[in-house]
Amino acid sequence: MTIEGAGAAPGPRPIRLGMVGGGEGAFIGGVHRMAARLDGHYELVAGALSASPEKAHRSAVRLGLKAERSYGSFAEMARREAERGDGIEAVAIVTPNHLHAAAATAFLEAGIHVICDKPLATSLAEALPLRELAAARGRVFAVTYNYTGYPLVRHARALVAEGALGAIRLIEVEYPQDWLTEPLETTGQKQASWRTDPAQAGRGGCLGDIGTHAFHLAGFVTGMQPAELAADLATFVAGRRLDDNVHVMLRYASGARGMLWASQVAPGNENNLRLRIYGAKAGLEWRQEQPNALRLSRFGGASEIVTRATASVGPAGQRVTRIPPGHPEGYIEAFATIYSEVAAAIRGQADAAVTFPGLEDGIAGVAFIEAAVRSSEQGAKWVGL
Repeated sequence: MTIEGAGAAPGPRPIRLGMVGGGEGAFIGGVHRMAARLDGHYELVAGALSASPEKAHRSAVRLGLKAERSYGSFAEMARREAERGDGIEAVAIVTPNHLHAAAATAFLEAGIHVICDKPLATSLAEALPLRELAAARGRVFAVTYNYTGYPLVRHARALVAEGALGAIRLIEVEYPQDWLTEPLETTGQKQASWRTDPAQAGRGGCLGDIGTHAFHLAGFVTGMQPAELAADLATFVAGRRLDDNVHVMLRYASGARGMLWASQVAPGNENNLRLRIYGAKAGLEWRQEQPNALRLSRFGGASEIVTRATASVGPAGQRVTRIPPGHPEGYIEAFATIYSEVAAAIRGQADAAVTFPGLEDGIAGVAFIEAAVRSSEQGAKWVGL
């Protein structure tokens, strides 16, 4: 990739993009919009930006959308955009979790590609029909597990695949935050309110919000999915209706073992996603808060700090790098990598190197949530995935 356009061929017109959710007061909608436009592959032309007509209108005006392309519901938007000769080609779904599956269904049925925030749905019963529908319509479906877009995450994945670590023995992934240490949801803060509401978030609180990110990152880098898990979900803040701390033990068919910890009540942690993988020959460590460095430790040898965009990084990491060493690339750029990879797939330009989380990743994330909840309800019993 290059900063001029992430490797896009000269001259392709931007993909017409719509957005569901992401209006005023929303955090993730702005992130998606920045990511979509960073490499020049998309133009936002339509939206159903809020369930509130007033907020939807104000948000559309602020974003420069034409009045006739600001809609009161995603169903109306899917139908009317499909009828236009210049209708949207892809939609970004950035609503609370409980609307993901219904919105995705509406746009797939309209023949529109889908880029959906995680988790894919609030249950497997909602998620699984999307597989058949996406295949029947022949549409691209992406789930924005955005941490897979970092160059050094791509490099770590390549190291594991080429056997640099040897047979994988241990996988440790953690994602602690501290922003819900107190009952923020009782103050009316929008992000806290819906994430702690089972009707909107689903059965997983911290588990669904950030635990799924940790789970997906471990699987993306190692290429391994656990066969069994044992989970302990806890709620430390009085009156909170969903978990705010999660411990999960993982067993893999290969004999490898893993541990996942996710918390939103761990003071001193802002967004401290960390992955450690240990094999028979070497181990590696990567942290999202310091994304431009990866620690590689070979057994019996000195540890090496691999930094982004240097000669130590292989092709998988280099192809999603935009700027020279020493200039940090971060969260928005990683998110933009997902959007750029999806653009290549939509345009039919994807080759073997193009990688992004898709529908099967989304289904696996929902299965993880359901298995973890089931295990915890049974006293941290081992259950299959």
